[in-house]
Amino acid sequence: MYNSTIFSRVKRSEYKKIAEITKFLRKNDLNIDTSVEEFITVMRDSQIIACGGIADNIIKCIAINEELRGEGIALSLATELVNLAYERHHSHLFIYTKTQNEVLFRQCGFFPIASVPGIVVLMENSNCRLHRYSQQLATSRQPGEKIGCIIMNANPFTLGHQYLVQQAAAQCDWLHLFLVKENTSTFPYVDRLRLVTEGTANIPNLTVHPGSEYMISRATFPCYFIKEQGIVDNCYTEIDLKIFRQYLASALGVTHRFVGTEPFCEVTSKYNADMRYWLNTPELTFPPIELVEIERLQHEGTAISASWVRRLLAKKQMDVIANLVPDCTYNYLINNPNIRQKSAGTSSEESVITVGEL
Repeated sequence: MYNSTIFSRVKRSEYKKIAEITKFLRKNDLNIDTSVEEFITVMRDSQIIACGGIADNIIKCIAINEELRGEGIALSLATELVNLAYERHHSHLFIYTKTQNEVLFRQCGFFPIASVPGIVVLMENSNCRLHRYSQQLATSRQPGEKIGCIIMNANPFTLGHQYLVQQAAAQCDWLHLFLVKENTSTFPYVDRLRLVTEGTANIPNLTVHPGSEYMISRATFPCYFIKEQGIVDNCYTEIDLKIFRQYLASALGVTHRFVGTEPFCEVTSKYNADMRYWLNTPELTFPPIELVEIERLQHEGTAISASWVRRLLAKKQMDVIANLVPDCTYNYLINNPNIRQKSAGTSSEESVITVGEL
């Protein structure tokens, strides 16, 4: 006869309980995700037998003792996690979990949108939302034989970003530029979008699109936003790239994707390398996309990067920054002392969140 099963909520500030969750996750071949804001644990005999977490609108870090499967514990945990997400005012939900949990979450109204077979699956609580987004993108489709795409973070927008867009547009009939939407960077999304729009306004064959949760987001590409030792080894870029090729590129008729060379960020470097495979492999039945890497713009022999600008900003070296960013970005930095102060309060390696060099 089993003792009672207890469901509990655990916040990140409850360090002792978080340590127990971490230990349980490791026993189940998972690492704790530093973006998770609140966990639900299932306890029996004072021991964790299952858990799951919420990171914004993403359910993740789900682990269940194998011997308990079939008891209904898993379904009860899933239901509790969904209810917690709704309580936190998130109605558009994603689940990032092991493929063995797919059937479980199907029972809760989730549908798979991409997976790494046998490893992880990304699901959402709609079977049509991604299709509707693709249809919306299709209204921006432009004619031409060579249609390019860039996805960038621009944290902040530099001369290097501007150069990449200019070079890509010069090679295309039309270029689509998407900005990473996640608001986890030093510079707010609305400001980044404005700077990119202003800094590329003179390029006639360009559409700047708002970002989406379906591209380089904490749902599709979580390791891009979490700095952890060895995370590159568990970086499943396949999910993000499959969604891009199947849904987004197809909607816009994208034939080429442009990136800058990546000498700094290991995660972004891996992503660029994986793009070359997943955008072309015949394993996927969708039209292939050619990856084009453009050599980074340099200043005095050093590749220009957003991280370099952030480090200089922390040191208040505006005279050097003036050589690395367009006028729109420089004026923004000069006129926003709060941003300069925020940068001065962080180290050159941003805590928890990484923004790479997209």
